[in-house]
Amino acid sequence: MKKLLATLSVALLAVSAGVAHAKDWTTVRFGVDASYAPFESKAPDGKLVGFDIDLGNEICKRMNAKCVWVEQDFDGMIPGLKAKKFDGVLSSMTITPQREEQIAFSAKLFNTPTRLVAKKGSTLQPTADSLKGKSVGVEQGTIQETYAKENWAPKGVNVVPYQNQDQVYADLLSGRLDAALQDEVQADLGFLKTPRGAGFQFAGKEIPTGAAAIGLRKEDTDLKAKIDKAIADMIKDGTYKKIESKYFDFDVYGS
Repeated sequence: MKKLLATLSVALLAVSAGVAHAKDWTTVRFGVDASYAPFESKAPDGKLVGFDIDLGNEICKRMNAKCVWVEQDFDGMIPGLKAKKFDGVLSSMTITPQREEQIAFSAKLFNTPTRLVAKKGSTLQPTADSLKGKSVGVEQGTIQETYAKENWAPKGVNVVPYQNQDQVYADLLSGRLDAALQDEVQADLGFLKTPRGAGFQFAGKEIPTGAAAIGLRKEDTDLKAKIDKAIADMIKDGTYKKIESKYFDFDVYGS
């Protein structure tokens, strides 16, 4: 009898483990750093708004899932995803080989380059020679931080990381930074074309940086399949373009 009970217990545990593992994804939690307008930011009433937010809400709608947004500083996104604080990172995260070693990515959401911003009239260029001895602000955990630390810091450029993009701009405005390196579209629409960015300009050429997508845990292949299908359907039926046109008068999807 004891042997039979033990066998039944093992079988029940196996079934319950299987049930726990199989997720229905009626709720999807997205990690977001709300300091990166027009992709993600906070409205005056505290509501999260932006291109990524609208894309995420549409993806959830097509999955018949409830979208829950979890705010997180960008450098904590991958650790938070792995710790199951949220199910995906929807916060302008660029696909890189280093990140792909740790997490999976959805199909591409958009493709925008990186750009340096400095004071109007500045002759600074996005090169180590031009920036030597200067202080350049970057958001922690971004591809811009990686680029600046790999290409500029060893040659005498002071690369200064910040927890979020708003802090970068605050120190750029105060004069503690000579320049800032970030996504070109974010810099243009989220800073240069706003009152606080009136005294600044792009400095030099674009730096190609690759496509952005939703970061996912490697084991959640079923979630990736659902999200990829939603993205493909949005592009096919014109919904992506409709959402895009709310924020941009140009194509951010890219080739």
